[in-house]
Amino acid sequence: MVDLTEYDLTRYNRQMMIQGWAGEGQARLKASRVFIAGAGGLGSPVSIYLAVAGVGELRISDADRLELSNLNRQILHSDQRVGELKSVSAEKTLRALNPQLNVVASSDYIDADSIDRLAGRPDIIVDCLDNFETRYVLNAYCVAHKIPLVHGAIWGMTGQVTFVHSPETPCLKCLIPESPPKELFPVVGVTPGIIGCIQAMEVLKHLVGVGSTLKGRLLLFDGEEMQFHSLTLRRMPSCPVCGTGES
Repeated sequence: MVDLTEYDLTRYNRQMMIQGWAGEGQARLKASRVFIAGAGGLGSPVSIYLAVAGVGELRISDADRLELSNLNRQILHSDQRVGELKSVSAEKTLRALNPQLNVVASSDYIDADSIDRLAGRPDIIVDCLDNFETRYVLNAYCVAHKIPLVHGAIWGMTGQVTFVHSPETPCLKCLIPESPPKELFPVVGVTPGIIGCIQAMEVLKHLVGVGSTLKGRLLLFDGEEMQFHSLTLRRMPSCPVCGTGES
């Protein structure tokens, strides 16, 4: 277990007051490693709130360059960085928010060949992507190595979050067996803000060891009606990733 400095005790004092957190929980957080796939709408609030909470190491990967049309929701970035690699911009912002944070940023594409190198066998992975092909890569990697995965997705003013930890829970392939067609979908910035904050909360609870997570549950958010719904999920025995092979 790592030691907390006077800086740590002062900076994180308010969250350490939460029941069950204290110094031991903060030390676990300081020793933890998190891989965030995507530095866009979801990756922005996830990485920001994990950084300021005192996670020890954040690995963040995004192969895209920043476009002006990203800035209504991708709060890691600014107008001055349009054209810059999102991973590079993300690292600048996160280091400014918490100088003690170890940031490992990459602009390589995430695929079956690169995932192990990019993720670095973290304590948990956060899905902040916008396509299911790469999500399935994360899912398969997490199932194979028994790494927890916090999935988040948004569309317009709606979103969803679940905590995947096979074999305790269904995997992402159980939940969404086939990739939806690619499309340019609408989004208002507060939607990934809300969903990303919930994802960050799930990560912190797991790492610190407080509260309960969305294991086996899918949380649905409807921003138009301002409603949350929770669905119970079950493993699919015939799932090609985590199933038993039974039909």
